[in-house]
Amino acid sequence: MATIINNPPAENANTTSNNNSGSGFLVGVILLIIAAIAFFYYGLPYLNAGMGSAGTQVNIPDKVDVNVQQQP
Repeated sequence: MATIINNPPAENANTTSNNNSGSGFLVGVILLIIAAIAFFYYGLPYLNAGMGSAGTQVNIPDKVDVNVQQQP
């Protein structure tokens, strides 16, 4: 018995693959913009605050005695 392979025409296969008209690219760009806005709104203040640390404290005295006493 003969085997019949029914292939679709080449012109029909080309039109169905290009039918989305860039909607996936548009969704990707919108998600990228939302991620950038979330980074600027949440990420930068978190990084600016030192990631939850209290910061560095430096104690500077009011007066410093710089007179050097030499031994005779």
